[in-house]
Formats: sequence, structure tokens, C-alpha cells
Amino acid sequence: MKFSSLTERVKGGAADVWDTHTVATEAQREGQDVIILSVGDPDFATPEPIVEVAVRSLREGNTHYTSSVGILALRESIARRHQRLTGVKVSKNNVAVTSGAQNALFGASMCICETGDEVIVLQPMYVTYEATIQAPGATLVPVALSAEDGFRLDAKRLKSAITPNTRAIYYASPSNPTGMILNHEELEIIAELAIQHDLWVVSDEVYSDIVFESEFHHIAALPGMDERTITIGSMSKSYAMTGWRTGWMVAPEAMVTNMARLFLCMLYGLPGFVQEAASYALENEDAAVAEMREIYRQRRDLLLEQLTSIDELNVFKPDAGMFLMVDVRGTGLGAPDFVRQLYAEAGVSVLDATAFGASAEGFVRISYATGEQQLLEACRRIDKFINSLRPISQAV
Repeated sequence: MKFSSLTERVKGGAADVWDTHTVATEAQREGQDVIILSVGDPDFATPEPIVEVAVRSLREGNTHYTSSVGILALRESIARRHQRLTGVKVSKNNVAVTSGAQNALFGASMCICETGDEVIVLQPMYVTYEATIQAPGATLVPVALSAEDGFRLDAKRLKSAITPNTRAIYYASPSNPTGMILNHEELEIIAELAIQHDLWVVSDEVYSDIVFESEFHHIAALPGMDERTITIGSMSKSYAMTGWRTGWMVAPEAMVTNMARLFLCMLYGLPGFVQEAASYALENEDAAVAEMREIYRQRRDLLLEQLTSIDELNVFKPDAGMFLMVDVRGTGLGAPDFVRQLYAEAGVSVLDATAFGASAEGFVRISYATGEQQLLEACRRIDKFINSLRPISQAV
């Protein structure tokens, strides 16, 4: 039997990098002594008050169909949040509730891209961007942010990537995998080009609540950008609600109208009790978010202290998020071999960052979405493993 070409377009090119993670996850289920630092699933439980709102709503019978773009209370909560953070006046009509940020990204691509379009994406980029952009037939055009430049935006490189076929610019800030935040000047460069060439901008901001010392800027707040920006957000990371599958987009009303049509044949609305809990969280749980953010900062600092003491590793300090990028080429191994051998010999699963694009070659991504004791033990095992790679004369 024959399948459509869509099934090929959504495959992407990074499936193999998850092999070690898949093996490690199965081994952990079987009770084996492995440490998984290859995925960004927070180890925190969803704060209890949020859970209680969902349970109460469920018991009260909130189990029926909801609006395809979200219940009124949650859309208003998201609009108020967006307006508070950006200063841009928006309403519920600018908000579509989605099944996680990934659903919002996919829906945005289906609504603004088509065959023949080109979409510029800042690289390293999250692994699903490729399939998300290729699904409607568009072509992904990567613009590399190099490690040598601290993963900062190269304005000339971005300008040279624009062609008459360019339809949009996608980026994540804070970035997954680098944890880098685009500064105000970099956002101004993107905004100027978007306005000059009449481009959409898709700003993936799912880690914006987990920013440490740096100041975070929203591109939608820049002059002329609210009418062409699709801002993506999510409850998953900052509220420890990955399994609740609740995200959103804030966009021009016409975009939300088109998303509503798409969702009638694709999503048909999230459960009402989940949305009520999400609305409660956005209005009442800032303290819980701040507490989790501080824990992530402490974990980041712990990893930085432990791993920077290993001469063969070059560690990139993230501004935000729950991931650390580590250049492992000083060990004499490429990232794929480092990942495989580290797991085989030490039982520690990390991710080959090549999955995020060629500009991340030689790096591994290490998640700190797990407790300090496991992180310390993982660092001890990594140190021991790297020591085993050294010539006998150098090993300690």
C-alpha cells in the first residue's frame, strides 16, 4: 500500500540520535542502574493546587467538548500574561490554546507555509522544527549560530539567507538546546528584516519562565511586530506539566481564526478540566514557577562546577532552560561515539546534539531536569569514563 509524501516529509533527519535514550529508558524500567540526562522532562510533580483544580473540575462534570481554540478563562489568562510581559494589548481573540507547544508550531506552519516557501530557522534548533516546516511542503533554511561566537546571531548570515521565497523566520529563545537568549539588538535585527521583507516571525518562548541572570526580551513588543509575530508558549516546563499537553499561540486575530478552522479537523479542543487547571496555574502559581527556576539554576551551577573541572570538556553556560551544551571533542571522540560509549561503560544517557543541526556537531546536550544527587553521580561517572580514555601516562 502507498502512503502520501507527507509521511516522508515529517520523518526529519535526526531519529537515530534517540537510540541511546530509548535503550536507557527501557533499561531504567527494568530496574537497571542508569542515569537519564537525555530528555527535558521535569522531575517535579505538578504543584498540588493545580492538580486539585483539575480534579474538582473533573468531578463537577467538566468532561464535554470545548471550543477548538480553548475555553474563555484560559484564553483570557494567556492574553493577560502576554500583555503584562510584552506591553502589547491583546485579547482572547489573539489566543489559541493548543496541545502543547509542538501542536502550536505545527499549526502555525500549516497556516502560513506552503510548497515552494522557504523558512529560515536559527540553528541549533529543536529537532522537530524540520518536520514541522516540511509538512506543508516548505523548505527549511538553517542559519547557523556558531559555538565559537557563543551561539550569537550573525546579522550578515541572516540577511544573506533571505530570498524572494522566504516566508518566515523561526527561532527559540531561550534556545533548546543551547539555553541562549536572543538579546534586544539581535531581536531588532530580526524585526527589521521581517518588516522589510514582509515575513512572519514564529517565536518559540517555552523556556522564557526559566531565565536565570539575563534579561528576556519579547520580539512581539518591538514596533510593527505584533501584526506578524506568532508567540508560542507552554505549561510543560515552567509548571512541570509536560503530560498535561497544554500550550498556546498568541498571534493576530486572522491567524487564530485560521487555527480554529484547522483545529476543527485536527484537535477539536483540549479537555475542559485540563484548561481550568492551566488557567488557575497562570493566575496563581508564580511562586511555584520561581521556586522551580531557582532549583534549575542551582542544578546548572552544579553541573558547570563539576564538568568544567574536566580538562577535555568545553562547557557552554546557558542563560536559561534545563540543558547544558558540552563540547566533547577534546576527549578524542565525536559526539555519537561519546554518547554510545558513555552509556555502555557508565550507564549515563546524554543526547548527541548533532540532532539540533550541523552547528552543534561535536556537542552533547545534558539535561538537568533531575535531582542533584543523580547529577553528582552522573558527573562522577562521566569523569571516570573520560579518565579511561586518556593514555595510561595521563590517566589519574
